[in-house]
Amino acid sequence: MARLRAGEGILRRKPIEHIEDTEVSEGPRLEKSLGLWQLTAIGVGGIIGAGIFTLAGTVANGTAGPAVLLSFLIAGVASAAAALSYAEFAGMIPKAGSAYTYGYAVLGEFAGWFIGWDLLLEYTAIVAVVAIGISGYFSFLVQELGADLPVWMLGAPGTAPGRRVDLFAVILCLLIAWLLNLGIRTAARFETFVVALKVLVVLLVIGVGVFHITSANYHPFFPFGLSGAFTGAATVFFAVFGYDAMSTAAEESKDAQRHMPKAIIYSLIIAMVLYVAACLVLTGMQNYKDIDPESGFSSAFKSVGLSGLADVIAVGAIIGILTVMFTFMLGVTRVWFAMSRDGLLPKWFAKTHPTRHVPTRVTWIVGVASAAIAGFVPIAQAAELTNIGILLAFVVVCAAVIVLRYKQPDLPRTFRTPWMPFVPALGVLFSLWLITFLQWQTWVRFAIWFAIGCVIYFGYSYKRSALAARPPERTGR
Repeated sequence: MARLRAGEGILRRKPIEHIEDTEVSEGPRLEKSLGLWQLTAIGVGGIIGAGIFTLAGTVANGTAGPAVLLSFLIAGVASAAAALSYAEFAGMIPKAGSAYTYGYAVLGEFAGWFIGWDLLLEYTAIVAVVAIGISGYFSFLVQELGADLPVWMLGAPGTAPGRRVDLFAVILCLLIAWLLNLGIRTAARFETFVVALKVLVVLLVIGVGVFHITSANYHPFFPFGLSGAFTGAATVFFAVFGYDAMSTAAEESKDAQRHMPKAIIYSLIIAMVLYVAACLVLTGMQNYKDIDPESGFSSAFKSVGLSGLADVIAVGAIIGILTVMFTFMLGVTRVWFAMSRDGLLPKWFAKTHPTRHVPTRVTWIVGVASAAIAGFVPIAQAAELTNIGILLAFVVVCAAVIVLRYKQPDLPRTFRTPWMPFVPALGVLFSLWLITFLQWQTWVRFAIWFAIGCVIYFGYSYKRSALAARPPERTGR
């Protein structure tokens, strides 16, 4: 039996039972310092952000009405199918890389490359999009305080006359990169603190808002029909993942095999409870027709005479969305690190800081790249880069967990996806269904990025892969 299956071409893979042994000798490793609740905070930080502060109002106003509550529930169930699949893998393969590593171990090198290469673009674009969104809130608040900001620094070229760069967005991306380079222990403490503040703001919104609910605002519950609730689910689905990026930090967990599955499930449950309660309050405080699509909660609280709390919510939105940047930049740097350590990209990128044990080079490259996108690309164009890769990653992970369960049923698992194969199959089908909603321009950009990736893989990675460089090791049989 080959210990490492070199010589199998694009289907060669790392047998799961030997991943820990082989990576000891393959290069740098990351510091194990994250506990269960730090991991959960990173997951919650990645899930709760624009979804609760922006998308809830947008979908309620123009797509689902009060049934936005059902939209989040539908999206949450579909996301849970993928989350349970991620949880099973996270317990078996406690290494950096998440979907890239899982695909590499089960479906082969090219499948792993395909997902990893795509996530490099997707996660970087998400960081940029979120930075642009925060910049808009921040610019508004600064101007509300009476500051007269130069027009040239308020947005990307083409978004309005005179604009040259979204300076706030650029600074935010570079600040997150700097924070991650301080070391995962310091960065995680910051993330946990900020996530706690964000949750407190959401609980404040729910706790105060519940006393201003008018039941008449819930009628009609389906103003756009049941189809509106399902269309809304497709929109808000992108607000109920984040655990996938958090799972890239498995190698930095103190006890990944026990903690990662729990952190994935806990973060999704916490987020969904807060989403549902917040949607119930939002649509109960104000008629869906009057909800501001861009700042739903602020407008709702102003409508009941609580303008001061509306300003607190605006600040909370900035804090809340900031944690999304942290989670996804952490994700992209760990995927890049894992691909480089495996030899699919130059090992130069896998170099870690001698004392902080973080991939400093990759982190600064991602910080600069996301800053460039955030500073010079309009948000609508940047957002189009953020959808397809994550959905395809969900398809790969859900399919791989089914394959592995039947190919290696006796492999030790600290968590087992329930109702196999129904649950992961639901994750595959729902992800494929959501892909049909993507615009053709998204497919064109994806095809171009994939073509570039194929050139790099077959021109460099195929021959430089750590598995290709190692001759097969066989037992004495």
